[in-house]
Amino acid sequence: MKDFAIVGVVGLQGSGKTEVAKAAAKLDIPCVRMGDVVWAECKRRGLEVNEANVGAVAGELRQREGLAAVAKRCVPLIERMGKGKKAVFVDGIRGIAEVEEFRNAFKQRFHLLGMWASQNTRYKRIAARGRQDDASGLKVFQEKDKRELSWGLGDALTLADHIVVNDGTLAELHKKAVELLKLLIGGKP
Repeated sequence: MKDFAIVGVVGLQGSGKTEVAKAAAKLDIPCVRMGDVVWAECKRRGLEVNEANVGAVAGELRQREGLAAVAKRCVPLIERMGKGKKAVFVDGIRGIAEVEEFRNAFKQRFHLLGMWASQNTRYKRIAARGRQDDASGLKVFQEKDKRELSWGLGDALTLADHIVVNDGTLAELHKKAVELLKLLIGGKP
């Protein structure tokens, strides 16, 4: 029996999901980044990894295979990465169908963290970090939020077992994340 915990995270761009994944890594918790599945599909198709292509491929996968398409592709990765570990962290849940897929696959071992930060704070973070698939301006940022909300991200956020408000410093977020992760994987906070 596989007894490792699965800690998934949901939140809009710039809310701190990847930073919580970094905190998990410090606890020897491997991470499955759902966006990597989409990036891999872009590369397989010979497409450049950028916001437009990643968004289009993610949308197409969800339209063709259902809203849980990316989560279904992640389940075997999670099972493989969890061998011999206390937990696996899943970065980038975008909708309720993905939450349901993980809850069906992993039952009570699945814990959902919801990340929240104001739109202003999130946009400043996105503008500063410059990742390949980040929005290139406020209008594109807002369009990406709308697209992800159309996939059910807001509904998924309401299903979170724990909400992390991330309008503070990076150090504060890491401290909160480590305490919560230790609690969820059976360690002391």
